[in-house]
Amino acid sequence: MPPKVDPHKCDGCKGEKEAICMAICPGDLMYLNEDTLKAYCRSPRDCWDCMSCVKACPQGAIETRLPYQLGYYPAKLIPLMGSKRVSWTCIGQDDKVERFSYKNRND
Repeated sequence: MPPKVDPHKCDGCKGEKEAICMAICPGDLMYLNEDTLKAYCRSPRDCWDCMSCVKACPQGAIETRLPYQLGYYPAKLIPLMGSKRVSWTCIGQDDKVERFSYKNRND
C-alpha cells in the first residue's frame, strides 16, 4: 500500500534543501505539491512498501497501511526511528496494539 501523508503534520521539511521523503525514496516517488508544499506519492501503484519515507519523516506525517492480505483496514504499522533502535507499533484491525523494538543494523 502506498504511503499516506497527513497534511496537518507534513511541513515539507521546511529549512531543508529537499524534503527528506523525496531524498530517501528509492523509487523517486515522493514529491511536494507546488501549491501546498505537502508531500505526496506521485505513483502509488509503483510503491513497493519499503517504508523508507515513513521511517525518515521527522514529523511522523507519513504512514502506510498494511495490505489487506496482511491486515484488513484500518490496520497500521508505525515505525519510530531512534539513534540505535527502531521501534514498531502494530495496530491490528481490532485496535489491538503491539510494540516491537530492534537494534538498527548500522550499530
